[in-house]
Amino acid sequence: MQLKLKLTVVAAIAAVAGVASAQEQVVKIGHVAPVSGAQAHYGKDNENGARMAIEELNAQGVTIGGKKIKFELQAEDDAADPKQGTAAAQKLCDSKVVGVVGHLNSGTTIPASKVYNDCGIPMVTGAATNPNLTKPGYKTTFRIIANDNALGAGLAFYAVDTLKLKTVAIIDDRTAYGQGVADVFKKTATAKGMKVVDEQFTTDKATDFMAILTAIKAKNPDAIFYGGMDPQAGPMLRQMEQLGMANVKYFGGDGVCTSEIAKLAAGAKTLANVICAEGGSSLAKMPGGTAWKAKYDAKYPGQFQVYSPYTYDATFLLVDAMKRANSVDPKVYVNELAKANFKGVTSTIAFEPNGEMKNPAITLYVYKDGKKTPL
Repeated sequence: MQLKLKLTVVAAIAAVAGVASAQEQVVKIGHVAPVSGAQAHYGKDNENGARMAIEELNAQGVTIGGKKIKFELQAEDDAADPKQGTAAAQKLCDSKVVGVVGHLNSGTTIPASKVYNDCGIPMVTGAATNPNLTKPGYKTTFRIIANDNALGAGLAFYAVDTLKLKTVAIIDDRTAYGQGVADVFKKTATAKGMKVVDEQFTTDKATDFMAILTAIKAKNPDAIFYGGMDPQAGPMLRQMEQLGMANVKYFGGDGVCTSEIAKLAAGAKTLANVICAEGGSSLAKMPGGTAWKAKYDAKYPGQFQVYSPYTYDATFLLVDAMKRANSVDPKVYVNELAKANFKGVTSTIAFEPNGEMKNPAITLYVYKDGKKTPL
């Protein structure tokens, strides 16, 4: 009789647990960035931001559509490669994620955006800046950072109006991002009377720039603009010093605007000539930047690069739209996402009809004593 009673109690507990777990719904949010290869430091930083947001959302105990939601991050690696990017996007579609944070690079984000559009999943990038991303007009594509039109133009204005520079040589890495930001800088600078004395190309895998820099040195420019990422910019700065180009200013977009570039430049004095632009405000001027950074550093010491506050906000932004729609169905909540007025860590996020952010800020930075410092 006692054994029967015990079994009945165990069965009752199991039934209650079953009901509780049935009322809890697992909702997967995807994240894609390069977490392998030369750009892995950016990708890991981005993933950390999204992961931190997921943990905080689960701690809050979010309820949507009458069900307690348990969020899970499905993180994929695109290795900064467009083919791997579309494969990762398709995998997330097949896994039935309800939204995606990413990608990092414009070259992976642009082709992936079509995949997400075709399977009806909203994606929010806080890192990919090529203006072409929003040109197709997909209702599932959103960007929460300034695009290259703002970054390239802002740097050109500073070069001509503030520094009074007359000549520039331009190098890009032939990626969608590198070429895009270099083109905008060139158009704006030439329209303001700056002369482009040389144009050179490299790849996002190269590390030896001696031939390119030697050709540029012969033209004696006031500045070099580099469209690309820090794994190339760091060695380039070292080689500029070796060639005696210590007085040449060095401009770049958000791809070079990292803490890591100081390590990659390995003590080159030319680091002090870098002027770079980033979408958004500096951490100190973001509404919640300073407190957020302290929390991030405690959790992921020494890993901060650039974009993690944006991937953090992007994750909360998706969930905010789900809450307002009272649905985790992407086809339902995407309309609320388009109407966002979300007070995030980085800024208040609202969108233009094409998915671009309204009134995005940009910040210019220099490196003082090896430390990235807002101008």
